[in-house]
This record gives sequence, structure tokens and C-alpha cells, in this order.
Amino acid sequence: MKNPFGSQKIPGSYVNLKERMFKRVKSAKVADRIFEIVQVAYENALSEENVVLSRPERKQLLAQILSMVLDDMLKKLDGRSSSA
Repeated sequence: MKNPFGSQKIPGSYVNLKERMFKRVKSAKVADRIFEIVQVAYENALSEENVVLSRPERKQLLAQILSMVLDDMLKKLDGRSSSA
């Protein structure tokens, strides 16, 4: 039977659904918004604690903090508690 939706994968497949949802979330710039929120909070925290770091150190620490935040978000999705 020919797919009535053309070359698109058969609708209803999990792979297709995941791809479509990712495109919609990406187009909503969710990653950019999350990054901006974390970056602002990070810069504020550094400022409040009067921490002076070189640009590479700031970038590396931000990457580590962002990774920890995203990991914490995934734990909440799984229903696990944070152990920071």
C-alpha cells in the first residue's frame, strides 16, 4: 500500500513522532531560552560571590554548571531526587 502522506515516514511511528516533536521544540528556541536562563543565573552568582575567572575558566565552569542543571532536569523527569 502506498503511503498517502508521500515520502514522509508513516505517521504514528515513534521515530517520526520524536523527530517532529524535536523540530517543534527546536523551532520554539527552547534550548536558547534554557541556556540564557542558566547563563544569567550563573553570571549573577559569580557577581554576588565576587568570583574573578578568566574567559576560558568562565566558559568551562558554565559548561559544567549547564550539564549539572540538565542532568537535574532529567532526574526530575525520571522522578528521581536531586543530590547536588
